[in-house]
Amino acid sequence: MTIPDLTHNGKVVLITGGRQGLGRAMALAFAEAGADIAICDMVTDDGRLNAVAGEVRSFDRRALTMMADVRNRAQVEEMVKKVLDEFGRIDVLINNAGVSGGGMLLDLPEDDWDRVIDTSLKGTYLCSQAASKVMIKQRSGNIINMASVGSYLKGASPYAIAKKGIVSITQGLAHLLGPYNIRVNAIAPGAIRTEMTRLIWDTPQILEAYVSDTPLGRIGEPEDVAHVALFLASDASRYTTGATIMVDGGILPASVPRPSALQQTFQSQ
Repeated sequence: MTIPDLTHNGKVVLITGGRQGLGRAMALAFAEAGADIAICDMVTDDGRLNAVAGEVRSFDRRALTMMADVRNRAQVEEMVKKVLDEFGRIDVLINNAGVSGGGMLLDLPEDDWDRVIDTSLKGTYLCSQAASKVMIKQRSGNIINMASVGSYLKGASPYAIAKKGIVSITQGLAHLLGPYNIRVNAIAPGAIRTEMTRLIWDTPQILEAYVSDTPLGRIGEPEDVAHVALFLASDASRYTTGATIMVDGGILPASVPRPSALQQTFQSQ
């Protein structure tokens, strides 16, 4: 038996929301594994997106940066066209773009609902639709969607609702695209040290409560998610599709009560 490795030599990886946090970590991980990287973000004028591209190139890989609003079909289709013009193919799509905020439904402004749901859920739909057309022609590809432990919590924040929807999209696309040799999976991170979860790791009492509920005794680092993405896009997971992989340090086993620190964190987003 030949054991597959996690290298991705010569592949082309498209990552949305790529200028910081999980997007940056995944871009660098795939570049180190041998892939060329296309990254997009809505924000391009703070230098962070170009900085990530520079880090990608330090691994002697090609990098393409783009401004794209994943809520806009025309911009998504133009983004995919630019990747094809530059690289000729798309092997991996990572739907990472997402936002938090808005609070709970009963007091939620409509604009906050639209912003959160459209970025995470509609963006995943539009990007997957556009990229899958390329992958179907190739008869190969991987789509990785970013869910959350919030997908499994009882609550009514737009963030949690969007992430629940992403789990469903992942299962549906896996069924539709499997015959074309395209696998679709999701990652559900817990608290990872990014700007989105600054409230946790920058507030000692919240951090202590969260860590005490986590069997591994720490919050996650962006690399913890990136390494799972490498696995899901590799032949090591060639018989895995439609799955949502928990990357949460064990804070959300199905057999125990929902931890209060987890509820506080993900239901307020």
